[in-house]
Amino acid sequence: MLSAVLSLLVLAAVALVAGAVWLWRKPGMRRQALLMLVLAGIAVVNVAIWTLPDGKGRSPVGQLDAQADRAAGTP
Repeated sequence: MLSAVLSLLVLAAVALVAGAVWLWRKPGMRRQALLMLVLAGIAVVNVAIWTLPDGKGRSPVGQLDAQADRAAGTP
């Protein structure tokens, strides 16, 4: 489930960047375009936090998947 949420977050970040590029070309819309780029950056950082492994090679997403497998009784 979390993988689907992360996938949607990446798609939203791509859409935000595309929308920001489109808005940048319109006069008077630069502030909105910059805010969209900031939001896309925040989304990408959130995805990175959840997916990048720590020093021991464990990522938060992987740990949640392992917990779900243990709760379901799957080895």
